Amino acid sequence: MKRLVLLALLLSASAVRAEPIGEVDTVFKLIGPDHKIVVDAYDDPKVAGVTCYVSRAKTGGIKGAIGIAEDKAEASIACRQVGPILFTAPLALQEEVLTERQSLLFKRLRVVRMVDKARNTLVYLTYSDRVIEGSPKNSVTVVPVDRATPIRLK
Repeated sequence: MKRLVLLALLLSASAVRAEPIGEVDTVFKLIGPDHKIVVDAYDDPKVAGVTCYVSRAKTGGIKGAIGIAEDKAEASIACRQVGPILFTAPLALQEEVLTERQSLLFKRLRVVRMVDKARNTLVYLTYSDRVIEGSPKNSVTVVPVDRATPIRLK
């Protein structure tokens, strides 16, 4: 039974997909969708039992409707333990967990997982970057792991 659970975790870990949780409109647009803030959930592909919730601005209007709008480089993250924590593979001290395109050419939303060995804690950082200029706006959250479950490192 334990092997089946681990196999299922490994198979689901191959792709990080956003699960839409909700959205709120922030600015009414006469033509095209409204500007909004969206909240998506992402399960950590190597740490079963941890889900990250990311909120970010989504530009509406005509450009937003056809997918060429430039969303703001702002995001917030909250990661939580949502079940028993199981490691599907040893973790790197720092690893990109998710990257998602936010504009046609230039911007990506990124989530990086870091391991704080001294505190047996997973630290998640989200930021948005641009190819041309970096963005200092970021958000951080932590998930403490019970000392009885040591974090396996590469």
